[in-house]
Amino acid sequence: MLRITTRNAAFQQWLALTTNRTKRHRSGEFLVQGVRPISLAVRHGWHVRTLIQGEGDLSPWANDVLDQAGDATRVRLSPELIRELGGKDQEVPELLAVVGQPADDLDRIPVRPGLPLVVFDRPTSPGNIGTLIRSADALGASGVITTGHAADPYDPKAVRASTGSLFAVPVVRAPGHREVLAWASSLHAVNPVIVGTDEHGSHDITAHDFTGPTIVVIGNETHGLSAAWRESCDRMLRIPIGGSASSLNAAAAGTIVLYEAARQRALTG
Repeated sequence: MLRITTRNAAFQQWLALTTNRTKRHRSGEFLVQGVRPISLAVRHGWHVRTLIQGEGDLSPWANDVLDQAGDATRVRLSPELIRELGGKDQEVPELLAVVGQPADDLDRIPVRPGLPLVVFDRPTSPGNIGTLIRSADALGASGVITTGHAADPYDPKAVRASTGSLFAVPVVRAPGHREVLAWASSLHAVNPVIVGTDEHGSHDITAHDFTGPTIVVIGNETHGLSAAWRESCDRMLRIPIGGSASSLNAAAAGTIVLYEAARQRALTG
């Protein structure tokens, strides 16, 4: 096993994965922190390239991960270095994983007419992406697509916010609405309805039938949906709100829509 005690080239590369989107993209890998995300990456068969451990004996959980990711390179780091990679000031992580990114291929998303698909248009917050992925996993969506100039779903903040659901739900980055629409139009047997969310939408979400094939488009946190996505939607939906709030957080709005879709499916199923 390789042991690293200095900030050498390998360490600098791993550290860059935590902050540099371009280097994550070029290397095709990202750093995974936390027990649950690492466990789910292994359970769902993602390619774990490197497992980084600290000094000392490992727990049964960590040894089990090492056994399951048999072809991963194993590296031991000194406590100060693994603490820096772990992203927390007070805790020394037991194990970190460098995981390969899957291809951004829309065909990775399974075609399931009864399950909604979520598109997040130009999100700026990695935390919001991770939260929406977590909700998509919990509420039965078939996948999540980010479009346009968007935050990175493989940013450590997004991975942590997803609590590992990134590894359970297909997440694909697409350049824009055209690519998503072209892919959707190729699904001749499905023919999904595309709905957007907006505080001035023409229908409440409870008035829309989510039991059929549906693509739900959530807009940017500040500016909402792009003009192109608005024109592409078959219907604009609103979430009735009260109080002094003028709008909902984008990930929260997406979660509410997904819950309504799951509620309707439960009633008809």
